[in-house]
Amino acid sequence: MQSRRKLRFRLIVSFALFGFGLSALFAVAALNVRAKVEDQLVTASLQDEVDNLNAQVRADPTQIPHFNIVKAWTWSDRTIYKAPLNWQQLGTGVHDIAETGADGQVKRYKLAVRRQDGVISFLRYDVSRDELGKRQLLISVIGAVFLFGLLSLVLGLWLSRKVLKPVSELANRLRDFRKAGKAEPLAPHFADDEVGELAHALDEYSARLTAMVERDREFNSDVSHELRTPLAVIASTTELLQGSPDLTEKLSERLKRIERASRQATELIEALLLLSRAERRGPTRGETTEVGKVAADVIESQRPQMRGKPLTIDLTVNEQVSINAPASVLSVALTNLIGNAIKYTLEGSVRVEVGQGRIEVIDTGPGIKPEDAERLFQRGVRGEGAGGSGAGLGLAIVRRLCELYGWDVSMRPRNDANGAVASIVFG
Repeated sequence: MQSRRKLRFRLIVSFALFGFGLSALFAVAALNVRAKVEDQLVTASLQDEVDNLNAQVRADPTQIPHFNIVKAWTWSDRTIYKAPLNWQQLGTGVHDIAETGADGQVKRYKLAVRRQDGVISFLRYDVSRDELGKRQLLISVIGAVFLFGLLSLVLGLWLSRKVLKPVSELANRLRDFRKAGKAEPLAPHFADDEVGELAHALDEYSARLTAMVERDREFNSDVSHELRTPLAVIASTTELLQGSPDLTEKLSERLKRIERASRQATELIEALLLLSRAERRGPTRGETTEVGKVAADVIESQRPQMRGKPLTIDLTVNEQVSINAPASVLSVALTNLIGNAIKYTLEGSVRVEVGQGRIEVIDTGPGIKPEDAERLFQRGVRGEGAGGSGAGLGLAIVRRLCELYGWDVSMRPRNDANGAVASIVFG
């Protein structure tokens, strides 16, 4: 995975590298130009002086010129053997030579030679002093490169802070909006530049998002009102019909099913409204929800789904578990888990266990694959078996409700037999 760096860090590094590289390039170019110009000047000076020496000797051999910075020798063709051996074959021009001095150190010289009319002139210039000057210049240039590199780093720090200050201010204002829960226009606080354009675009996006949220809130309120009213009518009418003296047992059972269905629909509407608003609501003050009681009610409401299958469903409460959440939320979650267990299990048993801060639904159905356990909680994913029916949206709703209240819901295959285990661990 590639490391992610902040924009300010990248700007500082880029500016420092640019300054350091430019300084180093300028230093290398200066050293090369200095060496080339120096070599040309020394060569031209030596050539002029050796020509002048040769001309003086030819004009008056009795006078020997004197030089302050160079040493000169002049011989004729007959006395050339007096010159050093490695000089005797050199032609007219300037040559680079190296000789070992009396102290045993090798010294470098430039030797100018002039041969004309039987007179041979040698002019030697010690360039060892120039080597010391070059080293000093090189040290100075390296120091200047590091100095300019440090200045570039400091300038990069200052410029990055200056350039990114509007971006940081924009991010801080967005964080303040999240804390306050109310969005205000951003564009008036920024100049008419790139950051200002970004702030203007964010304002437009915020306006569209706010309008969409308002439409959703109004829709949720309308749906809540319009659906709860007929459900309340169904519940009250069912209650009145159950009080009729001439009610048969079969009709009474059907009315109870209608009552349970209307109650489940009311609870589902309440849970979905909580999800749509991302609103976590607990029970009334001083009230808690008993998990075992809600599980018993859900089991009774789901018994008609057994439809004569050779199936038993049992509830075991090992210890009382109380939660700070509405009973309707827990009822919706357990209805999906227990309903799926009944739907998948063609024969055998469904066992609901409560205790140790959790509730588990254990069935003897076909089971699930370990790799499919997490996928079943995804929206629109259906399990296999039970005639092709599956979880659909039910388990996705359960996952969202559990995340809203900080619960951990999961499914896993049984280890001791065929079947699956669905569990909710209450936080």
